[in-house]
Amino acid sequence: MTASPTPTTAEELRGAGLRVTAARVALLETVRDGDHLGVEAIASGVRDRVGHISLQAVYEALHALTAAGLVRRIEPAGHPARYEGRVGDNHHHVVCRSCGAVADVDCAVGDAPCLTAADDHGFTIDEAEVVYWGLCPDCSTGRSS
Repeated sequence: MTASPTPTTAEELRGAGLRVTAARVALLETVRDGDHLGVEAIASGVRDRVGHISLQAVYEALHALTAAGLVRRIEPAGHPARYEGRVGDNHHHVVCRSCGAVADVDCAVGDAPCLTAADDHGFTIDEAEVVYWGLCPDCSTGRSS
């Protein structure tokens, strides 16, 4: 049995019901190549790949890609929105209180244990968002020296 080939970015966009444009392909690839990027960094990455794109077009494409489930938007309290290409799992994030660095954190045990709330108040829970706060290694080192 052979593994099915990995779909191209354009095929993923089509599969999500989105129109394929050079800007959308570049944006999705920029987000996936990056690490919890903000809108300005994404716009810069897209411009490096395809030339001029307005910030408004970046916002609109990010909205469409997020709604289609191809990109995930996170917005830690007090920080601007960031975007990542890791979707489809229930991972969380750790955020540095000093510099704002963000890193992924897998669920602690088993299959998405955080989806089992102590009291769900009758809700059907399908996602949990946990943000751990602290200092990244660089900021911790800077404070101790």
